[in-house]
Amino acid sequence: MITARQAKQRIKSNKKYWRVPFFDFVDDFRRNKDLKAVEKPFDLTDRRFDALLASTIEYLCDEMRLEAPAWVWDVPSLKEPWFLSGMESLKAIAIAESPVFFRRRKIFALENFLYRV
Repeated sequence: MITARQAKQRIKSNKKYWRVPFFDFVDDFRRNKDLKAVEKPFDLTDRRFDALLASTIEYLCDEMRLEAPAWVWDVPSLKEPWFLSGMESLKAIAIAESPVFFRRRKIFALENFLYRV
């Protein structure tokens, strides 16, 4: 089982390719549905990825009808908006579609950001 703390460490070690450890965590959490993966907070050392992981944990817990851990509320919003697509042409769509868990931390993603096949 990949924990949020482990995912954060893997992301931190190679920020350029953050999507691989991030989606490994998403897939594993969905597969196992085990709150032990998110029960312990990670070190708040990178505002962007801290906010992204906390928002993702809230989103996934809501999706699976699990109670999100209380510590995610301690993860602050970003000072500047972060558009995950990185494409200027998708910003307006991301603003409209981004789930509330992400928007409240100023992270904007397309509606299907966490959809996996």
